[in-house]
Amino acid sequence: MSLIPGLPSPATRNRAGAALAVGALLTAAGLASLAPGGAAASSHREAPRISGLPQYDNTDTYAFVSPDKPDSVTFVANWIPLEEPAGGPTFYPWATDARYDINIDNDGDAKADIVYRWTFDNSYRNRNTFLYNTGKVTSLDDPDLNFRETYKLEVIDRDKGDRYPLTSRGPVAPSFVGNASMPNYQALRDQAVLSVGGGVKSFAGQAEDSFFLDLRVFDLLYGGDLSEVGNDTVAGYNVNTIALQVPTNKLTDGDDPVIGVWSSTSKQNSSGEWVQVSRLGMPLVNEVVIPVKDKDRFNASRPKDDAQFLKYVTSPEVPKLIQAIYGIPAPAEPRNDLVQAFLTGVPGLNRPKNVTPSEQLRLNTSIKPTANPKRLGVIDGDLAGFPNGRRLTDDTIDITLQVAEGELVGSPNDLGDGVDKNDVAFGTRFPYVALPFSGSAPRGSGGSSSNAASLLTGGKGQDGARPALSSSGMAMPIGVAGLGLLTVVGGAVALRRRPETTTDAPSAA
Repeated sequence: MSLIPGLPSPATRNRAGAALAVGALLTAAGLASLAPGGAAASSHREAPRISGLPQYDNTDTYAFVSPDKPDSVTFVANWIPLEEPAGGPTFYPWATDARYDINIDNDGDAKADIVYRWTFDNSYRNRNTFLYNTGKVTSLDDPDLNFRETYKLEVIDRDKGDRYPLTSRGPVAPSFVGNASMPNYQALRDQAVLSVGGGVKSFAGQAEDSFFLDLRVFDLLYGGDLSEVGNDTVAGYNVNTIALQVPTNKLTDGDDPVIGVWSSTSKQNSSGEWVQVSRLGMPLVNEVVIPVKDKDRFNASRPKDDAQFLKYVTSPEVPKLIQAIYGIPAPAEPRNDLVQAFLTGVPGLNRPKNVTPSEQLRLNTSIKPTANPKRLGVIDGDLAGFPNGRRLTDDTIDITLQVAEGELVGSPNDLGDGVDKNDVAFGTRFPYVALPFSGSAPRGSGGSSSNAASLLTGGKGQDGARPALSSSGMAMPIGVAGLGLLTVVGGAVALRRRPETTTDAPSAA
């Protein structure tokens, strides 16, 4: 960082030109003036009903042009938040009475035109033991793998009324019980990557939680005195992951390259009816925008009906909380800028040619990936990053903070929540997500199997140290990924500067 107080660091000054080059594009759409908000895990235990149904709980959704196959799009969706790696003996099966969907809107009408759907089945080889595996597991069909899962994957074209299966018994990568049980987990992961025809690849199994941030926002917005920052509080936990890679020409409609994406879960009730219980597109919407009384309603809703939640966007709660706790005036309402930025897409970047306002993760598939993706995405001149889709390495929290304090309008800065990258590196090939943490290693130790070396490097990236406050006594590591490229209105605020970093976690995603 800069050695001269008040002078941006060299990296920041170099980034300023690129940020200003896209500033007009984004500022016109309102991205430089969105409401401030609190950072949190994207959708972990976000609503009363779903918090008791972790098998059905979406945690994050990602969509990006595949870095090593740019004529395709990769989707990643995660379920079951905060899996303790050693949480046996049952570990973390997929629900067998659920439909796990990735939904694609390719004409902007807020309705799913294409749905990729996974349904799961499971079985035990031997029910006379408590063990998940009865010996070392060296393959997915190893007799010592006592509990095993398979899935049916089908694609539904709702415009044509067609439905057809892609696979009927896709193999699921098991939970990573431990190094003794699964001495080469990488091999098991590789066996679970399935080509299902037409250039489509699928993966289902356990993975390390891809999101990175300090989750302690819920303790009165980082402790009420900003002492609770700088620690990746989801580090060391796993999730269940579905990943899908599809040729772009199978996804887009006509000459419009923009698609909208969200994942959802439906549960079969006692009457045999399928009821949607979870939904996730842009991160954090249900978590910090929708109030408790409507959280379950939002999870059961569809984008075409999002007008019922409009008041929570135009009059958001989080800015009022910021004002009450830290004295920063909330922006004037109604927040019509939020409507344009998050319900329609950004003109010239990822807005469909014809659009019905709705909450989705929108991706312009014509913007090709860069060989050196920048963790700050669009504000660092990388238009292939968030909020144009969402890559695994996009630092949505820091993007929020830096735009909030003027990165796009001539005030470059190095603000952040102190968590700049994932605790382990992501992969360079499909499914890109990092291997899960081993159940034989203490959580948070960086204890994935040494056999993961081809995908994982590094370890814990954060020291958890308490940041120094500025001379004014105020720091503000507050942001909202997905609700927010936001502006603090009504006065200067001294924000904590995060340490200057020279490298990002290696990744192609």
